[in-house]
Amino acid sequence: MLVENQVLTKEDVQKAYEVLAPIVNHTPLQYNSYLSERYHCQVYLKREDLQLVRSFKLRGAYYAISQVPEATRKRGVVCASAGNHAQGVAWTCAKMKVPATIFMPTTTPAQKINQVKYFGDSNTHIQLIGDTFDECAAAATKFCTTNRQTFIAPFDDPNTIAGQGTIAVEALADAKKADLHIDQVYVAIGGGGLISGISTYVKGSDPSTEVVGVEPTGASSMQAAFDAHKPVALAEIDTFVDGTAVKKVGGLTYQTTKRNVDRLCQVPEGQVCNTILDLYTKSAIVAEPAGALSIAALELNQEQIAGKTVVCVLSGGNNDINRMQEIEERSLIYNQQQLYYIVNFAQRAGALRQFVNEILNPDDDITKFEYTKKVNSGSGPVLIGIRLGQSKNLAGLVDRLKQFDPNYINLQENQMLYRMLV
Repeated sequence: MLVENQVLTKEDVQKAYEVLAPIVNHTPLQYNSYLSERYHCQVYLKREDLQLVRSFKLRGAYYAISQVPEATRKRGVVCASAGNHAQGVAWTCAKMKVPATIFMPTTTPAQKINQVKYFGDSNTHIQLIGDTFDECAAAATKFCTTNRQTFIAPFDDPNTIAGQGTIAVEALADAKKADLHIDQVYVAIGGGGLISGISTYVKGSDPSTEVVGVEPTGASSMQAAFDAHKPVALAEIDTFVDGTAVKKVGGLTYQTTKRNVDRLCQVPEGQVCNTILDLYTKSAIVAEPAGALSIAALELNQEQIAGKTVVCVLSGGNNDINRMQEIEERSLIYNQQQLYYIVNFAQRAGALRQFVNEILNPDDDITKFEYTKKVNSGSGPVLIGIRLGQSKNLAGLVDRLKQFDPNYINLQENQMLYRMLV
């Protein structure tokens, strides 16, 4: 059993691998021709979306629970998770016949909640508490203390970290068989458990391989820790990339990442959406936002990866199909092809026709139009959605829009109004 402040080693990860090898899938290290051609390098995907619970989290959960003395774990285990760690714990507890209480944020996608129920069967009880992971983790810790049960940490635990690091054991072994030298590894960061485990094994095996940590722009808690020289809580986070939406990284994961990781990279949520859609349409891969995060970083690192052999850990594929409309919308907005404005229109016949003829380009389209005529008013606000035929149409459209209504409101610049109206 590792001590909390002990430095994790390559040997610790190897020990976890020996326990997990007969349990988990050895997921493929798969060459992706589309990404390789797009970025002029050799891109390999470590396909953890093909894991037993469609996520890498099973590795850390199973190994951490396996290290709890049998008599203790029979009293029950507790975890807090945005979804994938919960599924790993549920699957493990069903296999080991261990009771589990799983705390999940109320914002967790329904698909992940249903999967936890499926994997855990009658061994698992779910409690939805808090809007963020950090809030539900606090509730889970309190429950654990009150009921004298064992908390299975999602990231800030040496055994969990060692279990996640077994991904690197497989990837490096497969690369060696294929006579490949891996130049760079891109790994998503939420609480930091995945990158801590992978970087420990990679740097212990080949220090020349660059390890890059990838965070969503709206939840860059590891970068905040690097800047403050210690873990700090972000005031607000964007929960869209729910698998990495953590306000504060762990103390152990911060120390390990600081020691092993060469650099961090932040990726806008819109680019993550682009990548999810690209993976689906070009490679028939269903990736969740956190799963696509490491691959999305390639777009922002094209100079650094040109001509190199790059591995991206596709960490999970638990994407709720009901989110695809939101993902496409975010992608279009990020690419400046879908626009939303509030514009004052004259309250007279032909005002909309004038707007279409004078403001829009011939290949633009109106996707939303909401307007209520006001009594005894010469003009009134209109909520209008515009889909550009081409991104290059934007500059001219904005110039003409300013002439039509100098006081128009761009809803992309006012997220509160956007969420309320769109």
